[in-house]
Amino acid sequence: MIIEVRTYQLKPGSVAEVEKRFAEGLPAREKLSKLTALWHTEVGALNEITHIWTYDSFEQRMAIRSEAVKTGVWPPPLRDFIVNMQSEIFIPAPFSPPLEPRSVGPLFEIRSYTLAPGAVPGMIERWSSKIEERVKLSPLVGAWYSEFGGLNKWVHIWAYKDAAERQRIRSDAVARGIWPPGGAAPGTMIKQENKLVMPASCSPLR
Repeated sequence: MIIEVRTYQLKPGSVAEVEKRFAEGLPAREKLSKLTALWHTEVGALNEITHIWTYDSFEQRMAIRSEAVKTGVWPPPLRDFIVNMQSEIFIPAPFSPPLEPRSVGPLFEIRSYTLAPGAVPGMIERWSSKIEERVKLSPLVGAWYSEFGGLNKWVHIWAYKDAAERQRIRSDAVARGIWPPGGAAPGTMIKQENKLVMPASCSPLR
């Protein structure tokens, strides 16, 4: 399976209208493949939406997107609102849960780490030994590494009821030595970013 994460920067004040048009076009698009999530940024880069799609392979992605354009079912009329677009392809780690409709939020934290070249296998190994205890505190939505787009990226997404729960759980995980996983060599982590997002009304993951 591959995971496509598409991030659109929008003109100020247009998020609600973009989500409305996205939802209106979605029933026709989902005859080809299902949406995984549609979120807008609450804390981080503002006026931004993130939509996530899963495919069996890169070839299936290309075929479905080509069919969507050819038949006119997608994309919805959003071009007047878009400032910038980015697409990245990820592979799920072995312990990453299935991406299926569920209500586990509504607050999601997307954490993106840029690692040193060759560091992804070690990250998977260290996380594998700790993840069972960490997911007892809050749901893991996904843990993925990049295949196309920004390379050497490690993205993990966690669900919380609200910001207060996030703060409590993260503090508890550190205090009890559950998280974060240790053991990485110095220089493994090059950059860290995070953002908090909320689901659109049509988002299957919410």
